[in-house]
Amino acid sequence: MKSILFCQNNYAFGILEPIKAYLQSQNHDFIWFITETILSDFPYKLEPHTTSISNLKTYQSDAIFVPGNEIPHYLRGLKVQIFHGLAGEKKGHFRIRHYFDLYLTQGPYFTDKFNSLKTIHKDFDVIETGWPKLDVFATDKHTYDEEKQLLLKSHQAKTVILYAPTFSPKLTSAPFLVDEIKDLAKNPDYVILMKFHPLMDKEWLKTYQNLATQLPNIVFETEKNIVKFLLMSDLLISDTSSVIYEFLLLDKPVISFKNISENILWENHLEYKNLA
Repeated sequence: MKSILFCQNNYAFGILEPIKAYLQSQNHDFIWFITETILSDFPYKLEPHTTSISNLKTYQSDAIFVPGNEIPHYLRGLKVQIFHGLAGEKKGHFRIRHYFDLYLTQGPYFTDKFNSLKTIHKDFDVIETGWPKLDVFATDKHTYDEEKQLLLKSHQAKTVILYAPTFSPKLTSAPFLVDEIKDLAKNPDYVILMKFHPLMDKEWLKTYQNLATQLPNIVFETEKNIVKFLLMSDLLISDTSSVIYEFLLLDKPVISFKNISENILWENHLEYKNLA
């Protein structure tokens, strides 16, 4: 079998890596497609990869695995949507764009929704597989324990806090929590990791980068795969980001701000204050 691992954003690397590992274990042929804009972030440069759609056309794939929302329809092979998050409440998550032959769903909630849509459109299949990005939760959950302890020791702290907001302009907490994060960092028991979505507004990236240079217990993370920081952290601060659901699967506490979910099972604040 010949497969394409289709990446348009750098968050796709961590989602597709478990699929790549399985393809390797079965001696299947694969190639990464990486857009030019994220090539410098690509961590598997010794593996087959291309930035050319023309190369994909000549590759003649049997399957194309896609975390994003679109794929060129003229490429050969079964087009498989594997998703890039767990936030079903976000606009467009269940929009049928007629690019995909198969949806590999993350769990029963998503399976039921797409099966209902399947009865209407009748041109795709749905299989519930779980989400590959989170395979590590079951296979190697403690892989970063030693690194966490070294981080805490280096800062003489007790708790790792992760701030990971969404990038969506109408939903992000980033413009409103700068002072709150600064106040939180006054507690020397905390190390605050900040991990931003690759599409976050550059103005706010710069603001939080500057904050990290001012306060020694704030760390601005640039590594692309957030899973490492989910595993290392004791508490998550967010808003309406699907990373909340990933973190809850680790049975850890979450604080969110103005989350729009209809079923909030964690601490959610309706105003951007009193974080510290």
